[in-house]
Amino acid sequence: MTKLTLISSAIFSVLCSQSALAATVTGKVMDDKNQPIKNASIHVHGKNQSVKSNDLGEFAIDIDANSQLHISKDNYIDSRIAVTESSNNLSVSLKPTSVETVVVYASALHKNSLEMISPVSVLSGDELRNKSKPTLGETLKGLPGVNASYFGPVSSSPIIRGLDGPRVKITQNGLDASDASRIGPDHATSSDSLAAEQIEVLRGPSTLLYGSGAIGGVVNVVDNRIPTSNIDELTGAAEYSHDTVSNSNTVAAKLETGNEGFNFHFDGTKRSGDDYQTPTFTIADDDGDVETESSVENTFIDSETLNFGTSYVGDHLTIGFSYGSIETDYGIPGHEHHHDHEGETEEEHAEHEDEAAEEPVYAHLEQDRWQGLVSYALHNNWIETINLRVGYTDYSHSEIEDGEIGTTFKNKTTEARLNVEHKFADWHGMMGYHYSDSDYDAIGEEAFTPASVTTTNALYLLEEREFGDVTVELGARIEDYKIESQISEVEHGHDHDNDEAEEEHDEETLGYSKSFTNLSVSAGAIWQYKPGHSIATSISHSERAPLSAELLSNGLHIATGTYELGLGYNIEGNEAHFEPENIKQETSTNLDLSFRRFSGDFGYTVNFFYNDIKNFYFQENTGLVYDEEDGLESAIGAHDDAVAVYQFTSKDAELYGIEFDAHYQITSSAMVKVFGDSTRAKLKDDEGNLPRIPANKLGSELQYDLGDLQLTLTGTHYFDQNDVTAFETQTDGYTLFDAQANYQLDLGAVDAQLYINVDNITDELGFVHSSFIKDKAPLPGRNFRFGVRGYF
Repeated sequence: MTKLTLISSAIFSVLCSQSALAATVTGKVMDDKNQPIKNASIHVHGKNQSVKSNDLGEFAIDIDANSQLHISKDNYIDSRIAVTESSNNLSVSLKPTSVETVVVYASALHKNSLEMISPVSVLSGDELRNKSKPTLGETLKGLPGVNASYFGPVSSSPIIRGLDGPRVKITQNGLDASDASRIGPDHATSSDSLAAEQIEVLRGPSTLLYGSGAIGGVVNVVDNRIPTSNIDELTGAAEYSHDTVSNSNTVAAKLETGNEGFNFHFDGTKRSGDDYQTPTFTIADDDGDVETESSVENTFIDSETLNFGTSYVGDHLTIGFSYGSIETDYGIPGHEHHHDHEGETEEEHAEHEDEAAEEPVYAHLEQDRWQGLVSYALHNNWIETINLRVGYTDYSHSEIEDGEIGTTFKNKTTEARLNVEHKFADWHGMMGYHYSDSDYDAIGEEAFTPASVTTTNALYLLEEREFGDVTVELGARIEDYKIESQISEVEHGHDHDNDEAEEEHDEETLGYSKSFTNLSVSAGAIWQYKPGHSIATSISHSERAPLSAELLSNGLHIATGTYELGLGYNIEGNEAHFEPENIKQETSTNLDLSFRRFSGDFGYTVNFFYNDIKNFYFQENTGLVYDEEDGLESAIGAHDDAVAVYQFTSKDAELYGIEFDAHYQITSSAMVKVFGDSTRAKLKDDEGNLPRIPANKLGSELQYDLGDLQLTLTGTHYFDQNDVTAFETQTDGYTLFDAQANYQLDLGAVDAQLYINVDNITDELGFVHSSFIKDKAPLPGRNFRFGVRGYF
């Protein structure tokens, strides 16, 4: 016992080996012309301690151990300087850049957007507020390499480099959003872009921290619901906007305050809108008749969110808690039920049609989300910071049919992420443990995926080291992935001894449990060959096990108009049997090469990527259809109400392409940008193209400042998409023009803006190729958005 006590004391002494005496470090922040920079932020790495430089660029900050100072200022490239308790009279020089630099929270190593090895895009500040849309996909779709699934304006998820759904991890402050958006495209994401501080889109090695579901990338929504820096006064913001295309109104508000280390946060949004208007288009109904439409029916939305958070921030300890709730009703466009009208009179048929028209199917989404944070900065020679984030999410998505709940999807998720930031010799890194337990259930006639429990336990490591102008980053993650479910199989037959030939149903329940070990590794490097210029490259190898929907689906998915079967089923004749043998993991090997320039008036980022994926999971048309009476049968001569049968399969695929953006500061008041992307996605061995791959895009943006008035004009051309599968139709290209005007109001203590956005100025008709319902739900027509926002 004495020996154990001595060992414990020794370990505790190492962890707590800090200087008891605080020291003050002084310095001065200058620009490249040796002029002082006012209001530069000087931050002690690993701690929530920062100061601002004065009018002469001078600063003084207390440290209690050997540390690193992070110096940042808008429109300048950040600087990091190692300091000791004897450091004094530092001279810090910041080089100008026309690109805003922001810290990427999802990077784990406190890097800003210019220092990242992996390609990253960040929306923040006024740019985020101006481009914010009700859905995450629509908010981000203008970024290079990012598109949207677009199931109408109420449900739209991000697509990154042609990959979406289970391959794009959507997180909030680093923890999974835990909704059901990856189960079906009609399920809205629960992440709210309206209340976000910034939204980050990551690819490459850093995504290994977030699990096997991040093969395509990570979208991290950052908010301040658990304040991590002290708030010394009452601050707040409020915004109101109106959209004419859907007669929608949005109200958002935020309040923050604090005192002596205790901090409090509140934010809330309310949005309501009607069906959205479109340019005139034609659509064929179930009877083959062509109708002309100028709106998309059943696209209303009524949503409310409320979030509370509190924290205590000390010199070393930060502890906090937040609670958030979402309640949303939204219409599901294209959601049609197929009824057998054979034998009905014309009156009965008309009555059913009227009922369907009067009682559109809509979704009722509810989510309660709790998050907790404990962070402790040690500042010893080895361990810098220990950080624990925990979350619990209770999510429910009910589809209301004829005023009653038809199907309910539920997902309860418990998640914990423990990070230990450390420094060993010349290596700086992060090691951690990640736990997630997802309890998914579906009840009702459209429960095409059975209830399942998915549990993951993972260990990961991310390390970086500087070799002069080159920074090397290595990463690895090993993940134990387990899925458990109860599979019900129904055998159909007829009792020939019964004169009425009554149909019998024998249901058999099979317990299913499967474990996978997913291993992911990565390596990358960035070469800052001169200030503001860099070349970055990375290679990653990731393994992913199938989600429950990909493995276990067996049922009618009304929203997509298909009957879905998972990887675990084998079709024999007109029956599907659950035989989950030889299920192989999806394995991705991705190579990135980036060229960047951020200094001076001209800058650019160009990313080339190649992704080789073995056993790529995707839905393939089987050539069969499903009929409620006859089950699975050949599509030839099938009943009109039968729907196509799609089954998840796995084949080798490759995706490659380019994404870029460039900017030029013409004058101090004018800037022009050019951006675009191109993705090619196909199966290997000449087996065809992958389905619903977004069209390539090319755009340009002009920004002009006239004192308090800021003007922006953006034009984006989406090219024809002709690389389609055998059961897809081609999609014509279209061009969208958008304009924004912001006017700053001088109201003393209140910083206010009046703004007007005009989206789709020319009222262009556009169809989104990646949408499951592209022919029924084109993009909105011309929209005027008026709004006012204020900060105090």
